[in-house]
Amino acid sequence: MNKTLIAAILSAFVIPAIPTSAAASAIESACLRSDRAQATRALCRCIGSVANETLTRSEQRRAAAFFRDPQLAQDVRMSKSDRDNAFWARYRAFGDRAEQFCAGR
Repeated sequence: MNKTLIAAILSAFVIPAIPTSAAASAIESACLRSDRAQATRALCRCIGSVANETLTRSEQRRAAAFFRDPQLAQDVRMSKSDRDNAFWARYRAFGDRAEQFCAGR
């Protein structure tokens, strides 16, 4: 009985902490919420997967905001800030990779 109780307690704390493939990235979620007709579940999942490989969580949240407000992307692209320029370079690399990897989905 003690082993069962311990297992139940551990699973209550450990299992929720384990990331699952069902957890969508910020990019995938933003893609799914967008009003774009091409934003299929398969395409958004693919783009989210590429985002997970190429962008940090913080960068994904920042890029996901571009779906809601495209002007933010333009502001970052035109920024003179070194921080924004470095982010934009990583974001462009992500976009190029997503385009290559996810085309046709």
